[in-house]
Amino acid sequence: MTATALPMTTEQIFALPEDVWDRDLIRGELRVYPHTRRTRLNAKALAAVCEILGTWGRLNGNQGEFAASNVRVRLCRKPETFVGIDVTYYSEEALAQTPAKQKWYEGPPVLTVKILSPGDVRKDVVEKINLYLECGVPVVWILDPDFQTLTIYRPNTAPLMLRAHETLDGHPELPGLSAPVQGFFN
Repeated sequence: MTATALPMTTEQIFALPEDVWDRDLIRGELRVYPHTRRTRLNAKALAAVCEILGTWGRLNGNQGEFAASNVRVRLCRKPETFVGIDVTYYSEEALAQTPAKQKWYEGPPVLTVKILSPGDVRKDVVEKINLYLECGVPVVWILDPDFQTLTIYRPNTAPLMLRAHETLDGHPELPGLSAPVQGFFN
């Protein structure tokens, strides 16, 4: 990861041509990362998260919106914070912050999901978890395909790690969601 003091806005970053770099604004600071390479395990976990959340949404008549694969989100404006997220869920209420034709999501989603990749650096992952929670994301999931764990982070609460033989309960942010953790890794 490279950090630079060059101030940029979300609009300027989004206007840059696509290349081999991912760019985030973290509390107003531009960060540049090599594009994430997904392993087979990561790709399967990403697909499973989408399937589990999509099924939950359909069964519950959910009017929110799910998005996956480096979803671009402006979490907050002061300081300007714009990141890519593996999977997001916006409730209908949270989605109302984003104009229909805008090319990125505006404001914190209800859920962010990070699927760990071999190139992830622990301090960067910890920083992002803290950033999401500080910006108002109510729940963050970190999936580790290698160890088949799902760790749940919420503001002012100790993390909860679930193993493959356990069951995820989405309450209170995702009421009615219940899924075996193993299902995220099959």
